[in-house]
Amino acid sequence: MISEAAAIAEQEQLRKTITAVDHLPNPVKFIAGTDVEYDKETDLIAGSIVVLNFDTLEIVEIATHCMQVTFPYIPGLFSFRELPPLLVAYEQLQQKPDLIICDGQGIAHPRRFGMASHLGVTIQKPTIGCGKTRLYGHFEEPASDRGSISPLLAEDNQEVIGNVLRTQTGIRPVYVSVGHMISLSTATDIVLKTATTFRLPETTRIADNYGRLALEAYKKSRSL
Repeated sequence: MISEAAAIAEQEQLRKTITAVDHLPNPVKFIAGTDVEYDKETDLIAGSIVVLNFDTLEIVEIATHCMQVTFPYIPGLFSFRELPPLLVAYEQLQQKPDLIICDGQGIAHPRRFGMASHLGVTIQKPTIGCGKTRLYGHFEEPASDRGSISPLLAEDNQEVIGNVLRTQTGIRPVYVSVGHMISLSTATDIVLKTATTFRLPETTRIADNYGRLALEAYKKSRSL
């Protein structure tokens, strides 16, 4: 298992390869969402990736993988816990996506290298970080209307590391950041487009559902 010091060194090295410029096909046909589900009673973890039609948001393909956690719980290093099952699930996909929205952070991270960035540079695909909660940075609350945005600023300076986006009027915002191979403005537009009815993008909601189902099925199969 990689040590904490080695993991931090790897983050520091890999973050230099991130690009915040759009590298998307025209048109985008397939978009994916990822989610990682933890079992509260064991050390099992499930990675889930769902591929959707970008225009209709209909499910095209689902891939999941369950395994034991291989890295300890260390704040700022969650991607080293969550990447292994996601990479196995990604390799199972017959239809690889053009773009991935991750349930987590991109560069809105103390070392500018969250889960979305780690996945993006590993598989060299455009990725977006869309977190339910703020991991790092400060901001002013955006207006209450759907589509309202407030910049997320780094704690140590005024660098913009993401957008705080109100996806539905009057509900809590989400935290959007560049993962890899995409600009912040495009990432924000895509998250808003895919959050059609609820606070979270459909990609995240669907991936979360299938991650939970996969973990339940895996635990049941082990108990037989």
